[in-house]
Amino acid sequence: MANKTISSIAKDLKISRARVYQIIDMLDDNEKPSKDSNDRYVIDDSVVNAIRKYYANSNTKAKQEKTSPIDDKVLDIMRRQLDEKDRQIEKLTQLLNQQQQLNLSTSRQNEKLLDTTTNNPSHRTISP
Repeated sequence: MANKTISSIAKDLKISRARVYQIIDMLDDNEKPSKDSNDRYVIDDSVVNAIRKYYANSNTKAKQEKTSPIDDKVLDIMRRQLDEKDRQIEKLTQLLNQQQQLNLSTSRQNEKLLDTTTNNPSHRTISP
């Protein structure tokens, strides 16, 4: 492969040219590219591979560092709150079921009472 440019490496890795320069600065001295007479980097395959390797490792570290102890504490608090909300919902569901049972029982009692008064003529009031 012919020598690559900073722009082509940036495009391949989908990062900015500035980030490529930062990575080059971070490389070990034996991995850094040399410069030509115009003060431009001469980038061969070994340098491209070193840049890719460094970029891949830095991305992996960044992803691992995203979970901080503060995040863990927040997650723990949220889990406890969610558990409490689950208990509250369960309690409200039980109360709702009890209310429905009570309403059904009351409704049945009212129907029986209505049937007894409707079918028993002695309880009827006669208006003059």
